[in-house]
Amino acid sequence: MLTLDKIYHAAYVLKKIARKTDMIAAPLLNTESNIFLKTENLQVTGSFKVRGAYYKISQLSEEEKSKGVIASSAGNHAQGVALAAQENKIPCTICMPDGAPISKVEATKSYGAKVCLVKGAYDEAYEYACKLQKEKGYTFIHPFDDDEVIAGQGTVGLEILDQLPDVDVVLVPVGGGGLISGVAYAIKHLRPECKVYGVQSAGAPSMKESMEQHQMLTLDSVSTFADGIAVKHPGDLTYELVNQYVDGIVTVTDDETAAAVLALIERQKLIAEGAGAVAVAAAMYNKVDIKGKKTVCLLSGGNIDVNILSRVIARGLMMAGRSSTLTIALEDKPGQLQGVSEVISRCGGNVVSVHYSQADTNMRITSCYLHIGMETRDHAQVEQIKQELAKAGFNIVQTVNG
Repeated sequence: MLTLDKIYHAAYVLKKIARKTDMIAAPLLNTESNIFLKTENLQVTGSFKVRGAYYKISQLSEEEKSKGVIASSAGNHAQGVALAAQENKIPCTICMPDGAPISKVEATKSYGAKVCLVKGAYDEAYEYACKLQKEKGYTFIHPFDDDEVIAGQGTVGLEILDQLPDVDVVLVPVGGGGLISGVAYAIKHLRPECKVYGVQSAGAPSMKESMEQHQMLTLDSVSTFADGIAVKHPGDLTYELVNQYVDGIVTVTDDETAAAVLALIERQKLIAEGAGAVAVAAAMYNKVDIKGKKTVCLLSGGNIDVNILSRVIARGLMMAGRSSTLTIALEDKPGQLQGVSEVISRCGGNVVSVHYSQADTNMRITSCYLHIGMETRDHAQVEQIKQELAKAGFNIVQTVNG
């Protein structure tokens, strides 16, 4: 059973392995609020998950340890379990979705774990891990639906209150619900007036929909680049704890999350994975009332694959109006591109790509479509460029800027 004493005990046990991550002021992320970042992306293994995994394994009996441990994970819990098993000299097997980022798979292997890649999402990896556990007799380390694991994650809540005692709002990423269960339990027992909100991806809102329907639901599928919270079904324990201690759950889109990842890189010099950035996305896009309040966004992890990061940055630039493409219908004659370029230059935009299309059946034979890519400051500058092009007589057919 989860208790405040158990969370404090977890904090004591974790002193030798987990960092007390920094609380960083981030006023530019939302100028109407007083934003702070709890940087679990800088934690050992790059995620908060090591807290729950290590504490759980520390509480196993010698008999349970001798059987070896097995876990299912999208990547971050895998690394936490693998590190804890290595520290305790316990054999370790991890089942991960076959679409897990290569960086997470390789990092898990580097801690000495045996990795089994399972076709599908996290839930399929979980089912396969349960099957292996029954066949081999391993000790199962659940990523979220376990009292000791939740207690370990709850130590983040203790640190938040220690670092910012008068916090008003805490925004927490939610997948299976282990992190928010522990954080909310700790905060609500010690500072009940503080609001705690969960944030899920709009493509994987299993906890949000379960709370709205007042019963645990299983989604048919999940779709989000925030792989760390791509969970179809919430936990039994976490559902009850969220229902009791959490003030609400909101969702953010992948585009909003990408914009948050970009903002963290540019304004805070921090790298967060998709799941780690959803709380910041909720703050940036005012998903809950944080105006004039001291708000903590929990950056739950920073283990993002470099190949994914480049795509996320590109999408974030589009969302912020920093990168856009205009499609302009032109008479196919000399000087047209020069005229368009001069308008864009005069408005301060930078042309980065040009493509002509002359074979579209929807236009006159003597016309063409010009697809021109631009770098701009923001959406306002894009609108200024469009207005000036229209004044100059150019017909804008389409704008793609996120």
